[in-house]
Amino acid sequence: MKKLILILLGLTVLVSCVATTQEGKKVQTGFGKTFSGIARMVLSPLQIAAGLVEGISAMPYYLSTSLDTINKGLIASNAKVTLDDTYESAYGKRISRVPESGDTGEVFQRMKHASEYFQKVLNRYGVKDAEHYILTSIDTANSKGFTLFAVVYRPMDTIKVVDKYDGVTVRTFSRTDRLYYEPFAKDVDGRPVDTVIDWSGLPRELIKTQKAQAVMLTMAANVVVNEKKSPEYWDAEKRWIAGEYEDITEQKMNAVRNKMKIEN
Repeated sequence: MKKLILILLGLTVLVSCVATTQEGKKVQTGFGKTFSGIARMVLSPLQIAAGLVEGISAMPYYLSTSLDTINKGLIASNAKVTLDDTYESAYGKRISRVPESGDTGEVFQRMKHASEYFQKVLNRYGVKDAEHYILTSIDTANSKGFTLFAVVYRPMDTIKVVDKYDGVTVRTFSRTDRLYYEPFAKDVDGRPVDTVIDWSGLPRELIKTQKAQAVMLTMAANVVVNEKKSPEYWDAEKRWIAGEYEDITEQKMNAVRNKMKIEN
């Protein structure tokens, strides 16, 4: 069943990325090549280690690799947080007790809930101020099948900011508000709000399973522990909101694919 779902997912992505030549033959566009073969890709230990450095952008390429293989690869790479750590701290189960699908019945739908799982992982590791690290999303391209995710450090529980879409309206958000879980560079008075640790544009279909989400949480926890920073995010966000979501996703994923030595 797992293999069938992944194969169907891979076909869906590839079909959406096909163009027709003048001779009537179908060829893959650049975006199609980015995700070609993802449904049958099994990573080597070296690729698992390389993906660890790339953060949450690497998550899609782990999906066909078994939980145990991913975990062993992370251990061999001296990852501070392993997949087993994530399952135990976020979901209360060791991966030895988790089905190969990775599904224990706990899939997040909102960034508030994703952040709660994330903070459990960071707390278990001993990260200071773990409650101030959150997972965020920009959802302007959700209907097109893409979401812009980011890992940010936010030192306040309530923020007063200017609406990033109309550039005028002043809004106040607390942890219970959905839009609290969007990144904000500055508050209404111009003071810094978020430090972006990591980010990636991702096809929504690839983040729906608990296995994918657990890998994402694991990658996000490691970039926090390793003190990564991603100030280039803010320019990418502007482009994303302006409609360049496919270009940004393709560029990010191609860069990761190259770093992980994954051949087209």
